[in-house]
This record gives sequence, structure tokens and C-alpha cells, in this order.
Amino acid sequence: MPAQHSVRDFDWALIGLALAISTLGVLEIYSATRNTVWQDAHYRQVVWIVVGIILMWILSLVDYNWLVEHVYIFYVAGLLGLVGVALFGHVGGGARRWIALPGGVLLQVSEFVKVVLVLVMARFLADMSRERLNVANLLQISGLFALAMGLVAIQPDLKTALSYVPILAMGVALVGLRWKYVAVVALAAVLIVPLTLRSLKPYQKERLVAFMNPDKDPRGSGYQPIQSQIAVGSGGIWGKGLALGTQTQLRFLPVPHTDFIFSAWAEETGFVGVVLAMALYFAVLMKIVSNAQTAADNVGTFICMGVAAVLLFHLFVNVGMVIGRMPVTGIPLPLMSYGGSNTLTTFMFLGLVNNVRLRRFTN
Repeated sequence: MPAQHSVRDFDWALIGLALAISTLGVLEIYSATRNTVWQDAHYRQVVWIVVGIILMWILSLVDYNWLVEHVYIFYVAGLLGLVGVALFGHVGGGARRWIALPGGVLLQVSEFVKVVLVLVMARFLADMSRERLNVANLLQISGLFALAMGLVAIQPDLKTALSYVPILAMGVALVGLRWKYVAVVALAAVLIVPLTLRSLKPYQKERLVAFMNPDKDPRGSGYQPIQSQIAVGSGGIWGKGLALGTQTQLRFLPVPHTDFIFSAWAEETGFVGVVLAMALYFAVLMKIVSNAQTAADNVGTFICMGVAAVLLFHLFVNVGMVIGRMPVTGIPLPLMSYGGSNTLTTFMFLGLVNNVRLRRFTN
């Protein structure tokens, strides 16, 4: 590492907060998977966390200006990876979303594309010759995102495709858009919504119905949201204790180590545990925003705020889902949900943030 980039310049508070959340996740994964076929999942999650830390370290050391300069190469590679998934990917649960690696490891390319799109957003906005986006700029950057979103949506994986939108929205918000263009975008969105609803697959439509009225089909499409809300509500103030949650341990709560890990955490640690987890997430987001404010240039600011946007989206949708305020989508909770690809991607995001921090005085 160059002398001017000392190890002590890392945002150790941010890293510590991320590891604290990861520790909560490992504990709940252990609890939620006891005596099941997933009972070794917490060991594998620890491995993913270690690999994620290594990737975070590596991504911190490569100058982010170099990454941004070559981002379109990474973008093309990401698109080719998505095409490869569509043609040769591993099929699971009726979807083709993963690349199978030796040892039974499955990686979700669409997760890593998020990192590329944050850099794409930063590069595109930094290259603009004007202070605000015009229609041509908006169409160009939207096209870059839409191409990736389309390749992910056909897997089908609508939830991950939608998770790209906050990155674009954050970029647009940072540079600004004239009100007349905002009105046009809003009108287009209103017109597109009915078309989107018509194109949804049957199980996606069932999830929307279950979100609005889960009691209509309590043993079918409404089962997951109902059981999740029961788990959250039964936690009380202090929770039932780790590995003692009835909804979790008696397997009423579906996939409690992935999509509904926050439901399991709320049941077993109660309101106190929920406040602790939310405080840690809030602190992580504030640290990222703080690094955006001290960045040496606009590119660094765009990168940090893009990371904050996508992490906030995951947090908002996942927690909203488990308490019945959002449809069930399967969006993972960063650093807590079991899963290699999302865990690695989140640590790569933190690596980018540390990258910006390390160079706040040198660019």
C-alpha cells in the first residue's frame, strides 16, 4: 500500500459496524437452521464473510479513478456474464439465475452487476459537460441500466432488476433534473405501471394480492406474510431468546435464514434486538454518507451515494416485507441474510467506500 494510504486511514468504524451486523446474521442463521438440512449454513456464511473482507480490502487498494476509467469494460463483461447465465446458468426454483462453480458454489452474476452500475453511474455523470441532466443524458444513462435490468428480468429475477433503479435514481437526484423532465418521467411511470402489471407472472400477481389482503389465502399466497408478522409481533420487548422462537424453531416461518431472517431475529430478540440492528444499519449508512461528503471529487461522492442508495433500498424493502408493508419479493437483508453473492457484493460496496476515503486528500 502506498505510504500516503496508511492502514489507519481505513474507515475502521464502518468496517466494525459491518462486522457487527454480520455477527448478528451468523447468530440468527445458526438459530434458524438448527436441526435442518441447512444446519451448517452459519459456517458457510462465515466463509463468505471472510472472502468478502478480502475482496473489500483488494477493492480498497485499486484507485477508484482507475476503476471508473475502465468501467465500460467491466460493464460489457457484466452483460456477457448475464447472457452466459441466460444460456448456461444453473436452474433452481424455476429460475436461471446462477453460475455453478466447482464445489457446488453458486454465484449470482446479477448481484455483482450492482457494483459495476454504481461505477457506471459515477463515470457517466462525471463525464457530463452540463450541470444538470437533459433528456438526451437521461435516455442514455437509462438505456445503460435498462439493458442490464432486462437481462436480469428474463431470468426471471424482477426483484434484483428493480434493485438497480435506486442507483440510477440517486445519480439523477445528485446532479438534478429540470421539473418539466421530472413531470415527463412521472407520467411515463404512471403509463408503464399497468403494462408492467399485465406482464407479471402468476406467482408475482399472487404476491401482490397477498400483500394487500393476506387473509384471503392464509394457507397459500398469504402464508408467508402472515407467519412473518406473527413472528415479529410475538417477540415482544425482549424476545423469546436465541433458538427459542416458536415460529422460527417450529418451522412455521418460511426461509428464516434468508428472506425472513429479520422476522426470526425480531421474534428471538424482540424490540430491543430490532432497535439494535436498525441502529447499526443507520450508523453504516451515515458513515457512507459522511465519506461521500469528504470525497476528493464528484466521482467519489457519486460512488458513495450510489452504494448508500442500493443498501437503503434493500433494507427498506426487506424490513417492509417482513412487517407486511411491502410485497414479498425475496430481497435479502444485507450482511444478515444467508447468501454468498449478496454478502460478497455488500463487502465490495464497502471496499469502494473505503477506496474513496483513502484518497480523499490525494486526488
